[in-house]
Amino acid sequence: MDPVWLVWARELQAIAQTGLTFATDIFDHERYKAIRSLAARMMATYSDANFVRVEGLFAKQTGYATPKVDVRGAVIEDGRILLVREIEDSGRWTMPGGWADVNQSPSECVIRELREETGLEVEPRKLAGVYDRTRQGHPPHPFSVYRLFFICDAIGGAPRAGMETSEIAFFSENEIPRDLSMDRVLPHQIRRMFEHSRNKHLPTDFD
Repeated sequence: MDPVWLVWARELQAIAQTGLTFATDIFDHERYKAIRSLAARMMATYSDANFVRVEGLFAKQTGYATPKVDVRGAVIEDGRILLVREIEDSGRWTMPGGWADVNQSPSECVIRELREETGLEVEPRKLAGVYDRTRQGHPPHPFSVYRLFFICDAIGGAPRAGMETSEIAFFSENEIPRDLSMDRVLPHQIRRMFEHSRNKHLPTDFD
């Protein structure tokens, strides 16, 4: 679980964001901005983040505050799972995926991400997990995030690295790399994808 100060800072930021969206009184606007600034100060004080950067990040968030959505695709062939090296995270390994895009369904998002990061055309066949990032053991993050994990079948294309990836490779269940991008995927999540691939009757994981 995340440290309590981070939970409080995220909650204050969400209250401020939603308040700024719906408040009509100018004084209420100022109060919500003060709450947003307090959340940024909390996050900067207890982490190595820069206050100005955090405050600017929070200020860009508009509308009713809801969790962000990330999608991941598990392509498993001959007992091995496809992983990619993320350029943005110092070449660490992860399951291919990324943020969901507006006007695309979750399955369309994972198809796009796999195409961009691996060169493969895939068909999602099972929603294996809907994970709350905070409850899975990832490093602290300023926002609440839901992660959707799909089991996918490769139906075309050719394996290749993309603009955001430097290398792609298949790994067996006993070969999961140590240098994982822990912000994106955790070892137990990868192992769980192997279980879902072997047993199509497993219900979707959640939380």
